[in-house]
Amino acid sequence: MDAKTGSIDKNGGGCPFDHSVRSLLGRTNRDWWPQALAVDILSPNGPVNPMGDDFDYAEAFKQLDYDALKADLVALMTDSQPWWPADYGHYGPFFIRMAWHAAGTYRTGDGRGGANSGQQRFAPLDSWPDNGNLDKARRLLWPIKQKYGKHISWADLFILTGNVAIESMGGPVFGFGGGRADVYEPEKDIYWGEEDKWVNEGVETRIRPDEGYHELDGPLAAIQMGLIYVNPEGPGGNPDPLLSARDMKATFERMAMNHEETVALTAGGHTFGKAHGNGDPSLLGAAPAGGDLTALGFGWVSTHESGGIGEHTVTSGIEGAWVNTPTEWSENYFRLLLDYEYELVRSPAGAQQWQPINQREEDMAPAAWDSSIKVPTMMTTADMALKVDPEFRAISERFRNDHEAFKDAFARAWFKLTHRDMGPKVRYLGPDVPAEDLIWQDPVPAGTMPSDADVDAVKAKIRDSGLTVSQLIKTAWASASTYRKSDHRGGANGARIRLAPQKDWEVNEPEMLAKVLDTLEGLRGTLSMADAIVLGGVVGLEKAIADAGFSVPVPFTGGRGDATQEQTDVDSFAPLEPQADGFRNYQPKKLRVLTEEMLLDRASLLGLSVPEMTVLVGGLRVLGANHGERGHGHFTKRAGQLTNDFFVNLLGMTNVWKSVEGSDDQEYIASDRAGGHETWRATRADLVFGSNSELRAVAEIYAETGHEEKFVKDFVKAWTKVMNADRFDLAA
Repeated sequence: MDAKTGSIDKNGGGCPFDHSVRSLLGRTNRDWWPQALAVDILSPNGPVNPMGDDFDYAEAFKQLDYDALKADLVALMTDSQPWWPADYGHYGPFFIRMAWHAAGTYRTGDGRGGANSGQQRFAPLDSWPDNGNLDKARRLLWPIKQKYGKHISWADLFILTGNVAIESMGGPVFGFGGGRADVYEPEKDIYWGEEDKWVNEGVETRIRPDEGYHELDGPLAAIQMGLIYVNPEGPGGNPDPLLSARDMKATFERMAMNHEETVALTAGGHTFGKAHGNGDPSLLGAAPAGGDLTALGFGWVSTHESGGIGEHTVTSGIEGAWVNTPTEWSENYFRLLLDYEYELVRSPAGAQQWQPINQREEDMAPAAWDSSIKVPTMMTTADMALKVDPEFRAISERFRNDHEAFKDAFARAWFKLTHRDMGPKVRYLGPDVPAEDLIWQDPVPAGTMPSDADVDAVKAKIRDSGLTVSQLIKTAWASASTYRKSDHRGGANGARIRLAPQKDWEVNEPEMLAKVLDTLEGLRGTLSMADAIVLGGVVGLEKAIADAGFSVPVPFTGGRGDATQEQTDVDSFAPLEPQADGFRNYQPKKLRVLTEEMLLDRASLLGLSVPEMTVLVGGLRVLGANHGERGHGHFTKRAGQLTNDFFVNLLGMTNVWKSVEGSDDQEYIASDRAGGHETWRATRADLVFGSNSELRAVAEIYAETGHEEKFVKDFVKAWTKVMNADRFDLAA
C-alpha cells in the first residue's frame, strides 16, 4: 500500500492487507471538510466539558421528571411542523431511524461507535450520506432538550425518543437504560476507513473477494464509507440480493448481531415509515459539515420543488413505504415480502428498488402527504436478501408464522442495538431498566468487600507462594488490561482471565497463567478470584518497589465478583483478544497498522494519557512483563525491580541502533559505540519513546536524576487506574 494515498498495490499477490500499512485513524474531518473551523485549537490539552469537571450526569438524571419527558415525546410524535412535515402526520419512523443510526455505528472490533456519547451531533457522522436529513430530527427534539436541560443528555434522548416512537405506534420495546453522558466534540480516535469518497460516489463495497478483499478491514463494520450498515441498493450499487445478504451478515456480525437479530431488526425497523427519493438528488445542498453559515447547522438544503420537504424529500434516493400500514406495528412486512413477486425499478431520484408485481390496492400504502392517494410499496435490495438468501428466508418464514416470537426478537434486538455499547448493567439508570440479565451485558455477580485482615492474610500467603514478580504482574495486567473505555467491556472484575476464551489467548501465555491461577485459587481464602488476581499484582509490585529501595504504598480496593463460564459469551469476547499489545511487547505478526500506533490505540482504549502510557511501558519492561521470555526493551540489569532504567538506558548516548536483518523493521539491536558489542534489543514499541519528540519529552522526565521516586509513584498511580478501570461501583 502507498502509505500516503492508502492505495493498494495489487501486483504483489495474495491478500493486500498482509503487507501494507494504513493510518490508525484514516481520514479526518479536516480531510473531508478542509474549510471546517478548527475549534480544537482552543483545547490543546484535550476535550473540555462546559458543564464543569464536577458535573455528575448520573445524579442529574436521577432528578429527571422521566414520565413528563416521555409524555412530551409522545406529544411530539404527531406535532407536525411546516418546516419539516411529518410523513403520515407521525414523526415516529423518523425518530426510530435517528435512534437506530445513533446506535448502529457500534462495532465489536474495538468497541467504538454507538450511541454512548451522542456522536451523531458531530462530523463526520452528522454529515454521512446514510444520516441524511437526521439533522432535522435532532432539531425537532431541541425544544424538549432545552426544557429538560442537564437532566437528559442528547445521547440518552436519542435512544429514549426511539423507544417512545416504537411504543407510540404499537410496537414492542424491552426497556431503556439511561446513563449516556454527552461529550462536546467529535471523538478523534475512531478509524472509519480510508476511502476518499462517500457511498454512491462510485465506491465499491469493502468486500471484494476477486481483488483479495475477503473481509472488512480491521475493526470496521459498515460496508462502505458513509453507511451505517450496507448499501440498500446492493453491494456497490449492484442489486444482487444474495451479495447483499453476504454483506449484511458480515456487517451485522461485526456489530454484535446474529442472523436472527439481523432479520428481526431489519423487518421490525422497516415495518414503520418510508424511504425518500421523490425528487432530483442533484438539487440537494451540502451536508451539515459543509453547509452555509446561514443554515445554522442544517444540511442537505434542497432547491427542489417545495424546498425539498414533505412530498419532495430526497434522502436515500429510494422512494416509498415498505408496508401498507407505515405508522402501525403489524405483521405486514413479512406478508408483503414473501407473498409477492418483485421487479427491479427506478425511483424518481434514480435509485434501484424493488416493487411488487400486480399489487392489490389494499396492500398499497397511503401517500405520505395525502392518505387518500394509494401508492405501491417497495423493498430495497437489502430487504430482498431476507427473501432470497436461504438462511434469512428460513428465519423470515418462522417469524411470519409466529408473530409473538418476532415481536420478542425485535424488542430484544432493538434493546441490544441501543445499549450494546453501555457496558455492564450497573451503569444503567432509570425506571425502565429490565430486570433480566442478558449475556451480552457481561454479567458479574456482586462481590463482597473483604476485610483488611483477610486482605493482609492473603497477601502474606502470596508473598510466600514462590510466584515471581513477573508472573504476578503479568497475570494482573492480563486480567485488567482487557478493559475498553469505548464500550466499557473487559477489565479485572469477573476474573474472566480464568475462563474461555481469555485463558487460552496466546498473549496471556496459557501455561504460565494456569500455574499462577491455580496457586492463587489455593491461597485466596474468602477473597474472590478477581480480587486475588489484582492483589497478586499488588504483592508483586510492592516487592519490586521495595527491592528498588523505595517505600511507596500500592492501593488495593476489593469487592470484585467472579463471573462463571455460563455468564460469558465466548464469541462475544473473542474480539477483545489483542492482535498486538505494546505494553507486553507482544506482536505475533506484522499488521497493517504500525506497532507504535497499535500501542497508542490500546492506551486510548484503556483511557490513558501520554504520561500514563509512557510510565506504564517503562515500568512493565523492567518488571519482566514482556510476553514469553522476550527480552526486547528490558533495558536493565536489575530485573524485577521498579526502576527507571528503561528510560535511562534508552535515552543514553552510548548505543547505536539498527534494524535486525530479516525482521521487516520490527526488531532492533543496539551496539555499544565504543566496543561494538550488543547491548540491548528492542521493538518499535520501545524505540518510539526515544524517536517521537512528544513521547521523548515525557520519557526524559522519567530518565532525569532526581525523578526516580516520581517514576515509581506515577507508575503506581497509572497501574491502579488500570486495575480499577471497570469498577463502576467505585465511581458512585
